[in-house]
Amino acid sequence: MTDTTNIKQNRLVMAFARATSLAVLALAVLGLASPFSDIAGKLSTAQAVAQEAPPKKKKTRRVPSLSEAVYKKLGKGQELIDAKDLDGALLEIQEALQRSRRYNENEVANLHNMMGYIYYLKEDYDGALREYKIVVSQGEKIPEGLETTTLYTVAQLSYVQENYRDALKYMEIWISKAQNPSADPRFFMATVYYQMKDYDKAIEQMELGMQIAEERGTTVKEQQWSLLTFLYFEKEDWPNVIETLKVMVEKFPKREHWVRLAGVYGQEGYEKEQMYSLEAAYTAGFLEKKTDFTNLAGLLMQEEVPYRAAKVLVAGFKAEAIERESSTLQSLGQAWQLSQEVDNAIEVFEEAAKLADDGKIYERLSYLYLEDDQYERCVDSATGALDKGGLRKVQSVHIVKGMCHYNLDKLSAARDAFVQCRRVARRADDKANQRTCGQWITFIDRETLRLKQLAAAG
Repeated sequence: MTDTTNIKQNRLVMAFARATSLAVLALAVLGLASPFSDIAGKLSTAQAVAQEAPPKKKKTRRVPSLSEAVYKKLGKGQELIDAKDLDGALLEIQEALQRSRRYNENEVANLHNMMGYIYYLKEDYDGALREYKIVVSQGEKIPEGLETTTLYTVAQLSYVQENYRDALKYMEIWISKAQNPSADPRFFMATVYYQMKDYDKAIEQMELGMQIAEERGTTVKEQQWSLLTFLYFEKEDWPNVIETLKVMVEKFPKREHWVRLAGVYGQEGYEKEQMYSLEAAYTAGFLEKKTDFTNLAGLLMQEEVPYRAAKVLVAGFKAEAIERESSTLQSLGQAWQLSQEVDNAIEVFEEAAKLADDGKIYERLSYLYLEDDQYERCVDSATGALDKGGLRKVQSVHIVKGMCHYNLDKLSAARDAFVQCRRVARRADDKANQRTCGQWITFIDRETLRLKQLAAAG
């Protein structure tokens, strides 16, 4: 056979080797729940990985050459594939394999390699895997590049078919033949171990992959960090969960990573760290859900920074993440009140009180109005509280109502309120408020008498 023919053959063989990279998928470690549910049309990293990690240098492998007849069959098969005639291509190669007894190992491997590729294009992944296994079974009688690429392909296709032990077996063989492998095969093996629920070995492979990536100065993808975090989570290794999430929020500053970090901090009792994490997410505009805003506001309240808590809740309402319900509005009102933002607190409590099923918020409003010298509103709020009911101490609301009437110089109305207070306190066996309301009644009676005497004298 001429040198030109040999060159053409070599080119064809390499083309087929590259084609095998189409027979597997790019590893998607975040699609763990239903891995590779749709593999048609997706590409693999098999060839790229094989190129990153060439075979270990050994003595030059001597392989038998392709005959002119096999070379022509492969070329015809490729033409039919290019023409989208997969059935014709399959028939062409099958006819050639009927004479397989005449062929050497390299010829057999190349024919089965093309068969595997055709089956892959036909979405017959069982058939593709069967053919590729035949390729690697030819051992050292085939080119090293074809062997290593196909080993990687078989490992990934075995994973797709959920044959995890085979996936590991073929990947281990590939690693044994590779020189300076990249981190990707280790990440792949970690994913396989994850599917087998062997989390210890999965973590071992992930950590080894991370080490290799660091040594080679290559980037570790977000999904790989996510898988490692998930594995630590499954092992309830919370310190390492925290450490990996800290890396992720730095490298991939997304809402879910910040919120997860905050959640683990909270779970482990690191409330300040939880607050700082949520605040960072808030500052970056990552908070989206009601719990994000309310948890941060609650932590800020615990740290006695109610003004910041109020601002967070306002942002939650504006983003429509928090519904304007009685409970949420009450929380905002409380934050404003503790911030000494009385006007803001009153405005929010008024809205909350109308939505509430009981009179507790109206009761709170009555105290605020009394402190703010808004006595008419104080009376209205106290009345609203009593009308809605559900109060813990009714007598206390009567006291506030009476005091507001008194400050409005409505002594008769004030006395009625304190009489009601004394009556309720007596039924509740509340001697302290019974005594207080009695003292107010005595005081108002004396004041009424004094005013009558002044009027008579005038």
